[in-house]
Amino acid sequence: MIKHILHLLLSLPLLLIVGIYKYLISPFTPPSCRHEPSCSSYASEAVSVWGALQGSWMAVKRIGRCHPWGSWGYDPVPRKNEKK
Repeated sequence: MIKHILHLLLSLPLLLIVGIYKYLISPFTPPSCRHEPSCSSYASEAVSVWGALQGSWMAVKRIGRCHPWGSWGYDPVPRKNEKK
């Protein structure tokens, strides 16, 4: 129970930041993400599934791959039983 509350307390601020970007900033910028789902959707799902620390690290690595010479295409958040 305490672990779940701690997970929420750490994850909610990060999800709020991603949500602000996704709904208030991103609509006014040209689409540039080379992956599906988008990097912001990936970040919010990674934090929701893996928690604040590990999910944030996964999002940072994903954003690092999102450049003209990087990877592209379908790149979902790994599920807990198929960690990379």
